[in-house]
Amino acid sequence: MIAKLKGLLDETGTDWAVIDVQGVGYLVHCSARTLSALGEKGEACTVYTDLQVSENDMRLLGFADASERDWFRLLTSVQGVGSKMALSVLSALGTGELREACGRGDVATVARAQGVGPKLAGRIVNELKDKAGALPGGGGGVTTVAPLAGSSSADAVSALENLGFKPGVAAQAVARAQTELGEDARESDLIRVALKKAAG
Repeated sequence: MIAKLKGLLDETGTDWAVIDVQGVGYLVHCSARTLSALGEKGEACTVYTDLQVSENDMRLLGFADASERDWFRLLTSVQGVGSKMALSVLSALGTGELREACGRGDVATVARAQGVGPKLAGRIVNELKDKAGALPGGGGGVTTVAPLAGSSSADAVSALENLGFKPGVAAQAVARAQTELGEDARESDLIRVALKKAAG
């Protein structure tokens, strides 16, 4: 699967961009926020990608950062939310806003996205609020998206849980470690730093 594209911005539309990677143009569908972050035509850019395959369609989705891609995957796991709807939500709300809205159960904020009615917004909030945990301390705490199964962060969380840490504590410690080490951190490094965070 294509996980990331690094090339030149060749062309853009209302909800898509073409990334030229060594002479091959990849059409990626993007949120408005990602499109604005890509820069000007001809400039170098990087997009994190997700490939969506259905009976009638195959499309590559592009994201300015890995956290937006993670939220896209979470959103499309909710019944009734397809790729277009998920991009609409991510166009209206930054990942931080979305995380906070789900954590607070704020349906009205999620319903600001074009095409998302109160009923669907409520479903999104209800299904994702447990995946947007927060450290004690309310709004001043660190919040995180639950790690995706099979990722280094998910494996690190599992390792901490096996050492006796509660799931919420383990997830928060790993999230803080990943913020410190970066998206591409190895599992062993995440565990080492997360143990310090959890113990502290």
